Amino acid sequence: MKAPIFIRPLTEDEQQHIQAELRSPSAFVLRRCQILLASARREHASAIATTLGCDDQTVRNVIKGFNQQGLAVLEKESCRPHRLRTSIPDEALPQLRDLLHRSPREFGLDRGLWSLPLAAKLCFEQGLVAAPITGASVRRALKRLGVSWKRAKHWITSPDPMDLQKKRLVTV
Repeated sequence: MKAPIFIRPLTEDEQQHIQAELRSPSAFVLRRCQILLASARREHASAIATTLGCDDQTVRNVIKGFNQQGLAVLEKESCRPHRLRTSIPDEALPQLRDLLHRSPREFGLDRGLWSLPLAAKLCFEQGLVAAPITGASVRRALKRLGVSWKRAKHWITSPDPMDLQKKRLVTV
């Protein structure tokens, strides 16, 4: 069994700051102050969690954070990931653009319009990506190209030889 984890001894300034933050309107700050004070009283993480109605891993995370960062653990940080994982690398974006400029029929498919799942499937089959991806990944890649999906659908050229003449009749 592992030894229980506690916070390091509090300085007088830290003690006063934590006591003052017990009156904070933020539930996040209040909970963390309660965890720190209970740990300073040498209560175990599981006992603190039971008392405060939170998970014991949350208590351990706060204690470890305080031991590393000090009072900065009382400030709420962003929950967003530091870097979004991109499924389609930047080097493959021109190839994706070229792929969508072509008709799906050129790849042996029995349809004339692209869909996001279809583009995702073909990206994998053509070797643009190492693993299967979703249509949302294709949409995000197109956004990085500065093109919306609606715009991408208009890139498609019809195999009909009269297509250009038909379009001119509609726009006139």
